[in-house]
Amino acid sequence: MAQYGGARPDWIDLSTGINPEPYPISGLLPHDWTTLPDQAAHDALIQAATTFWSVPDGAAILAAPGASSLIAQMPLLAPAGRVQIQTPTYNEHAAAFDAQGWKAAGTEPATARVLVHPNNPDGRLWQGADITAPLTIIDESFCDVTPDATLIQHAVQPGVVVLKSFGKFWGLAGMRLGFAIATPDLIAKLSASLGPWPVSGPALRIGAMALQDTNWATITRSRLAVERSRLDKLITAQGAVLVGGTDLFRLYTVDNAKQWQARLAKHHIWSRIFPWSDTHIRLGLPTGQGWDQLMAAL
Repeated sequence: MAQYGGARPDWIDLSTGINPEPYPISGLLPHDWTTLPDQAAHDALIQAATTFWSVPDGAAILAAPGASSLIAQMPLLAPAGRVQIQTPTYNEHAAAFDAQGWKAAGTEPATARVLVHPNNPDGRLWQGADITAPLTIIDESFCDVTPDATLIQHAVQPGVVVLKSFGKFWGLAGMRLGFAIATPDLIAKLSASLGPWPVSGPALRIGAMALQDTNWATITRSRLAVERSRLDKLITAQGAVLVGGTDLFRLYTVDNAKQWQARLAKHHIWSRIFPWSDTHIRLGLPTGQGWDQLMAAL
């Protein structure tokens, strides 16, 4: 806005992979705001999450104030060693391990591995055979658009942690809610590091309602698939080439990523480009009048 003008309502942010049509918030009670989160509300959320993601018997689940807070804790689950993180991918994982003194594995054996599944930004899917390190983090922040691809069945394996983000698929990133699924010993360690009452009362109630609303999830997946196809047609018609992505974000190859970003920004549309590429641009999905704004920019 400082560079291209306009106020916040004038802009649409396509630089993220957040669902632009969020889950509708309702049913909050006054005590959700005025009292400490109670055990019953916490248990209701955990049960809803366990059912929604089909958490396997033998695995435990922890709710946290966003997946990012859990990512920061992952390097503390084992003594610092060498971590394998195949790039390009979500860079907060590398930042978290680096902050705790871990080194990149390179060609050497890794004691930890991170699999972003589907990968951000290209949508690559991993397999169970890729769980090759004693500590393996499987970040499924965007997997709720492709639930059949989940690797959650591996959460019962020692040293495997599956992360889930609530903000992406349900479109409520500001609520700050995420989950870790792993063996009980790892979950106990993570829980101790987060301290008491890590999730707010409103987040407990909204999360439980949303995770139980499977009809909304089904309808949303269908809608996102249609809109992803619409976005691909619009962008590739301008000469871009689709690289990959998910139904929440798409990665394209263009002639000049910086020029594309500037072109969109002049129409108050923000996009994501990368320091490792001059030709890749990632776009999330617009909604409502945002489609008209994007078409005008193109």
